Amino acid sequence: MSQATALIETLKQALKQHGLTYAEVARRLGMSEANVKRMFAAKRFTLDRLEEICRLMQLDLADLLQLYEDSRQRITQLTEEQEQELVSDEKLLLVAVSVRNRLGFDDIIRNYHLTEPECIRCLARLDRLKIIDLLPNNRIKLRIDEDFRWLRNGPIDRFFEKQIKNQFLKSGFSGEREQRLFLFGLLGDASIQVLMNKLQLLSKEFAELHRQDAQLSLEKRYNIGLMLAMRPWELGVFEPLRRGPTQ
Repeated sequence: MSQATALIETLKQALKQHGLTYAEVARRLGMSEANVKRMFAAKRFTLDRLEEICRLMQLDLADLLQLYEDSRQRITQLTEEQEQELVSDEKLLLVAVSVRNRLGFDDIIRNYHLTEPECIRCLARLDRLKIIDLLPNNRIKLRIDEDFRWLRNGPIDRFFEKQIKNQFLKSGFSGEREQRLFLFGLLGDASIQVLMNKLQLLSKEFAELHRQDAQLSLEKRYNIGLMLAMRPWELGVFEPLRRGPTQ
């Protein structure tokens, strides 16, 4: 469904919620009911006419656009099958990660070995998966929610876990924009919960900075991996020395 069609559907729903029939719209606009029906069927409105209809409901055009945006399905997770489709095609996965990082069509083509037809095919598949809306001139509108997450232990999660073990952690973390901290000690439940809350806050801050920096040119942004992890753990070499529970 095109954006124009979806917007008119939103307008029709708004009229219904306000109890306005085509006949009433026609009477108040000084038109025939037949003309109003044809206008909605053809989905052709001038901005002036659209504003007139909105005013019948005491709405501005901005209000109608907000209703449209609120009506769009925002996804927070994919299904197992959708994630499997992404991970089974490295070019599709590349484009999916790129659009989630708010790269445009030209950015993707310029930075990766993808032809325009290949990129368009990938974007069309992402549109079918409802991850994006593919707009005219290959413009991209994300449909995923701000809190979008890959499935826990799903196909994408397992794929990235393998990459983390094989690539990400094989670093001295001593270069520019790199840092590694590893701490361990004995903590009580209350202190553990404090740290867990701070990890959640840092995760949200990362997401907010990622959203803000989408306004920067691609040349001023860097692919950054941030790994947050915490669990009960002890060095394996100590385990044989640990005494069992006192009998």
